[in-house]
Amino acid sequence: GMCALLVVTVTLSPVAAAARSGNDVTGEDAYPPLWDLAPGNLLGFPVKDNKIVINAWNYQDRLGVYKSLLNASAKYFGAFGPQNSGNILWGLPLQHGWQFRTGRLADPSGVTSCGYENEEYLCLSVRSWWSCMNYYLAIIPFLGAVEAGLFGQLPYEIEILPPEEQKDDFCYSVKDCWSHMPELMDDWKAFFEVNNFSSFKLDDALGLMWKAHTTSIAYALPKFQDRLKYLSDPEANFGKDWANAVDFIAATHFCTDLPTTNNFQAFLPQRMLVEGDVLPSISDFSPQQNKVLVSLRALYKANKLTGGLLLKLWQKAMSTEAGREIGRKLMEGLTSS
Repeated sequence: GMCALLVVTVTLSPVAAAARSGNDVTGEDAYPPLWDLAPGNLLGFPVKDNKIVINAWNYQDRLGVYKSLLNASAKYFGAFGPQNSGNILWGLPLQHGWQFRTGRLADPSGVTSCGYENEEYLCLSVRSWWSCMNYYLAIIPFLGAVEAGLFGQLPYEIEILPPEEQKDDFCYSVKDCWSHMPELMDDWKAFFEVNNFSSFKLDDALGLMWKAHTTSIAYALPKFQDRLKYLSDPEANFGKDWANAVDFIAATHFCTDLPTTNNFQAFLPQRMLVEGDVLPSISDFSPQQNKVLVSLRALYKANKLTGGLLLKLWQKAMSTEAGREIGRKLMEGLTSS
């Protein structure tokens, strides 16, 4: 376990150095793009045929799903920061906002104008690897929360609209998702159980959330492998590196509140990677952003080279509260300004 701690520390130390020279994100930039325009509760969505209709392939609607989750759970996180800033669900919409802002949710195949043209810029492409992966970190948690009773007794059923193609890759209602992916739904429902929230320890809540988060990614990764072909090799590699890094971050029960997530995201690439982007010398990226990408690549390669043993050892090192505290201190090194 300590060996894994050492390897990951050495691998990520350039990231820590990079992040320490970054700035805190404050003001309006702290929120995802168009946050104020997204529905803040479920009755802010259209109701048709006695169903609340959510278009999961529209950025504003998907953002509204997150906003509804944050608002419905706000009362449980009041002690952890003003104006719901201590809510650990912030990590999800902030990631989605970063993906939207950097063009990662648009159609990378160029076949459609989804995500590009004036009236299409809110469109989330079903050909986008990031957009499809994010579905499993937006709609599935949301339906798990509905099932767990986070929103109380709803006056209407929920209907999630399907994409125009590849419909079988997704599920669209609580019942549908339970029948297709019970383990995922079970993990998210366990996190959102209201009786957990009423008397939880933050470390326990983070443990349940990260367990559900990593289960979602593990389920979605093989399913959307074919979407990587639309991306440049550097961007496809970065996607795989990022998914791998999440497992290491999750093991520390890293706190995904508003300020911590914003500081953590500040060193992620602010555009899609393209052919010709060669690490560690991408000219329009800062030295810090280049270092981060190199570190994530190294972590992915080290874990793959060991057949996943590095992650297993890291998880063992993080299996106690004391171990996780060391792991978080390392991660917080990544985000201290």
